[in-house]
Amino acid sequence: MYEHKWIDGSAVELPVGKVVCVGRNYAEHARELGNDVPAEPLLFIKPATALRDLNAPVMLPVGRGEVHHEVEIVVLIGTPLTDATPQAAQAAIAGYAVGLDLTLRELQSRLKERGEPWEKAKSFDGAAPVSGFVDARGVSTRQNLAVSLEVNNQVRQHGHSGQMLFPIFPLVAEISRHFTLLPGDVVYTGTPAGVAPLVSGDQLVAKLGNFLALRTSVA
Repeated sequence: MYEHKWIDGSAVELPVGKVVCVGRNYAEHARELGNDVPAEPLLFIKPATALRDLNAPVMLPVGRGEVHHEVEIVVLIGTPLTDATPQAAQAAIAGYAVGLDLTLRELQSRLKERGEPWEKAKSFDGAAPVSGFVDARGVSTRQNLAVSLEVNNQVRQHGHSGQMLFPIFPLVAEISRHFTLLPGDVVYTGTPAGVAPLVSGDQLVAKLGNFLALRTSVA
């Protein structure tokens, strides 16, 4: 059973809530998939059952087509937010982590062609593996926060918060205008370019700034 943890492995005293995700928050990622660059955040939600500990091997759905990795900066909400300001959003963030937004890409493409929601491609069990969280009090907001993913010793994705179309604090505030964020909710803030399929046996290194470099594998 998943529970939020700090990077030292100790439990975060917050419940496990919903996962709010942001699509196309890096212009180059939008372009690589042939999508328009959005004028406002593109939001979707994964259930709590999508969360998994990224320290454990990543499990891929069987027989459902290619599963693409999308590495992202993840923030943990510590206090309730409704129609918040960016300043209030910043104060409500309890921690930062690195996560993978796993996507059944072929299924997503079919759903998009039919104008249907993406949840079947984005919200399956285990579709949101995430690392332990770094206490937000130890993360400087004066510098861009980098995120990257290496697959089999090759860098697949690399970006930083300064490249986001919608920066973290205004983004979280905007999300809270549409639905309340509660303690224990997490926000996946978007992925840089370089998404590609994962296969069994892949060796992964997911990095968040200088705070963590997590090694895991694909089962």
